[in-house]
Amino acid sequence: MLPGVIGVMMATEAIKILLDIGKPLIGRLLVYDSLAMRFREFNINRSKDWLIGQPHPEIKALLPDYEAYADMDHPAEDAAD
Repeated sequence: MLPGVIGVMMATEAIKILLDIGKPLIGRLLVYDSLAMRFREFNINRSKDWLIGQPHPEIKALLPDYEAYADMDHPAEDAAD
Protein backbone atom coordinates (compact mmCIF):
# COMPACT_ATOMS: atom_id res chain seq x y z
CA MET A 1 0.00 0.00 0.00
CA LEU A 2 2.80 2.44 0.86
CA PRO A 3 4.35 2.42 -2.65
CA GLY A 4 0.90 3.21 -4.06
CA VAL A 5 0.41 6.17 -1.73
CA ILE A 6 3.84 7.60 -2.52
CA GLY A 7 3.39 6.92 -6.26
CA VAL A 8 0.08 8.78 -6.37
CA MET A 9 1.63 11.74 -4.53
CA MET A 10 4.57 11.80 -6.97
CA ALA A 11 2.22 11.65 -9.96
CA THR A 12 0.16 14.49 -8.50
CA GLU A 13 3.29 16.62 -8.11
CA ALA A 14 4.28 15.92 -11.73
CA ILE A 15 0.81 16.91 -12.97
CA LYS A 16 0.91 20.15 -10.95
CA ILE A 17 4.27 21.06 -12.50
CA LEU A 18 3.34 20.05 -16.06
CA LEU A 19 -0.01 21.87 -16.02
CA ASP A 20 1.27 24.80 -13.93
CA ILE A 21 -1.54 24.43 -11.40
CA GLY A 22 -1.64 24.29 -7.62
CA LYS A 23 1.40 24.67 -5.41
CA PRO A 24 4.03 21.96 -6.07
CA LEU A 25 6.47 20.91 -3.35
CA ILE A 26 9.32 23.00 -4.75
CA GLY A 27 11.51 24.10 -1.86
CA ARG A 28 9.63 21.83 0.54
CA LEU A 29 10.09 18.28 1.75
CA LEU A 30 7.04 16.17 2.59
CA VAL A 31 7.59 13.31 5.04
CA TYR A 32 4.91 10.63 5.37
CA ASP A 33 4.71 8.50 8.51
CA SER A 34 2.52 5.60 7.43
CA LEU A 35 2.29 4.07 10.91
CA ALA A 36 0.86 7.25 12.42
CA MET A 37 -0.90 8.30 9.18
CA ARG A 38 0.71 11.70 9.51
CA PHE A 39 2.41 14.08 7.09
CA ARG A 40 5.10 16.57 8.05
CA GLU A 41 6.35 19.34 5.81
CA PHE A 42 9.75 21.04 5.99
CA ASN A 43 11.04 24.04 4.09
CA ILE A 44 14.41 23.46 2.46
CA ASN A 45 16.79 25.96 0.94
CA ARG A 46 19.18 25.35 -1.92
CA SER A 47 22.82 25.75 -0.97
CA LYS A 48 24.80 28.29 -2.98
CA ASP A 49 27.42 25.55 -3.49
CA TRP A 50 24.87 23.13 -4.97
CA LEU A 51 25.96 22.39 -8.55
CA ILE A 52 22.75 20.92 -9.95
CA GLY A 53 20.77 23.57 -11.78
CA GLN A 54 23.77 25.85 -12.28
CA PRO A 55 24.45 27.04 -15.86
CA HIS A 56 27.72 25.08 -16.21
CA PRO A 57 28.07 22.49 -13.42
CA GLU A 58 31.51 20.97 -13.12
CA ILE A 59 32.69 17.96 -11.15
CA LYS A 60 35.97 19.01 -9.58
CA ALA A 61 36.83 15.81 -7.71
CA LEU A 62 35.55 12.33 -7.01
CA LEU A 63 35.29 10.84 -3.57
CA PRO A 64 38.78 10.16 -2.17
CA ASP A 65 38.34 6.37 -2.41
CA TYR A 66 35.55 6.03 -4.95
CA GLU A 67 36.30 2.39 -5.84
CA ALA A 68 35.93 1.30 -2.21
CA TYR A 69 32.85 3.49 -1.77
CA ALA A 70 31.20 1.93 -4.84
CA ASP A 71 32.39 -1.54 -3.78
CA MET A 72 34.35 -1.92 -7.00
CA ASP A 73 37.13 -4.10 -5.59
CA HIS A 74 35.86 -7.12 -7.55
CA PRO A 75 33.06 -5.96 -9.87
CA ALA A 76 33.19 -9.04 -12.15
CA GLU A 77 32.94 -11.44 -9.22
CA ASP A 78 30.05 -9.49 -7.71
CA ALA A 79 28.18 -9.58 -11.03
CA ALA A 80 28.56 -13.37 -11.27
CA ASP A 81 27.12 -13.97 -7.77
